[in-house]
Amino acid sequence: MRIGIANDSPTAAEALRRAVALGTEHQVAWIARTGADAVRLCRDLPPDLVLMDLAMPVLDGVEATRRIMREAPCAILIVTAAPQDNVGQVFRALGAGALDVTATPVLLGRTDGEAALLAKIRTIGKLIAGAPAAAASAAVPPPPAASGPPLARLVAIGASTGGPIALARVLARWRPPADTAAVIVQHIDAAFAGQLARWLGEQTAVPVRAIAGGEPVEGGVVHVAASDDHLRLTPERRLVYDAHPRDEVYRPSIDVFFHSVARYWTPNATGVLLTGMGRDGAAGLLAMRQAGQATIAQDEATCAVYGMPRAAAELGAAGKILPLDNIATALG
Repeated sequence: MRIGIANDSPTAAEALRRAVALGTEHQVAWIARTGADAVRLCRDLPPDLVLMDLAMPVLDGVEATRRIMREAPCAILIVTAAPQDNVGQVFRALGAGALDVTATPVLLGRTDGEAALLAKIRTIGKLIAGAPAAAASAAVPPPPAASGPPLARLVAIGASTGGPIALARVLARWRPPADTAAVIVQHIDAAFAGQLARWLGEQTAVPVRAIAGGEPVEGGVVHVAASDDHLRLTPERRLVYDAHPRDEVYRPSIDVFFHSVARYWTPNATGVLLTGMGRDGAAGLLAMRQAGQATIAQDEATCAVYGMPRAAAELGAAGKILPLDNIATALG
C-alpha cells in the first residue's frame, strides 16, 4: 500500500514513517504538514491510505477528511495523540468518511502502538482489496421452536464509514417506542465503542447503552455493539458476543447480527443499512427481507461512502432505498 502521512509534528510523522516501514509491503507516498497539503497531495499523488492527524494547521483533520472524500476519495485512518480525549472530533472525522481511529505510536519506547497501527493498516488493506466476508449464516445454529418475542418490534441498524454522524441524525428524528428495541452495529474499534454510545446519547434524547453482553433487548432503548467480537441475537432474544467467524474482515460484522435477527425474531423487525465501505450487511439484510422483515438502505446521494447500501441494492435486499433524513419517518 502507498500511504500518505498527514501530521504537522516532525516527531509524530517520523514515528509513523518508521511504523509503516516495519510493514515491508507498505511505502510512504508523502508527508503533509497541513490539512490543506494533505488534500492537495491526495488529489495530485493519490495514495491507497492516509494516516490523518486531527490537530492540523490550515485545515484540521476533520475538514481535511471531508474535503478528501469529496475531491479525491481514498481510505483514511485517523491517527492522533490521545484520541480518547478528543471524542467529538473523532466521531466527526468518522462521520466525514474516515474508516477508523487509533493512537499515534511513540518514536521511542513501547512497540505496542506500532503493532496496533499495522494491524489497522492490514485490516483496511483487506477492505480496499474487497476481501469477501465470511459466510456469517453458517455459524448460526438451526433455530429452535419459536417461543414468541418479548417485544413487538426490533430495529437493527448497521453502519460503517460515515456512520456516527448518520446515526446521530437518524436518532435525532426517531425514538424507539416502549414496545420497540433498537440495536446498532457500527464498525469501530472496541476501545471507542463505549464512547460512541455515550456520544450518541449526548446528541439525542434517546436512551443509548453500550452492550455488555448477555442482556435482553429492551424496549425504548438503543443498544450499541461495544466489542470487536460479533454481536448475535439468541433464541431467547438476548444480545451476546461471539468471536466466530474469526476470519471475518468486518468486526463486529453487521451480516452476523442481521442473520441472527432473521432467524430468531418474528417478521415484525426492520433492518437498516447505512453508509459504509465494502459489502458487510448486504447479505444479512437480504436474509431479513427473505424472512418477511422490512428492510431499508440509505441512498447514494446522502451516503459518505455508497458501498454497503449499494451492495444491498444490487442484491435486492432493500425493500426501500431512502435519503438519510427520510429513514426516521419510515421507522414510524
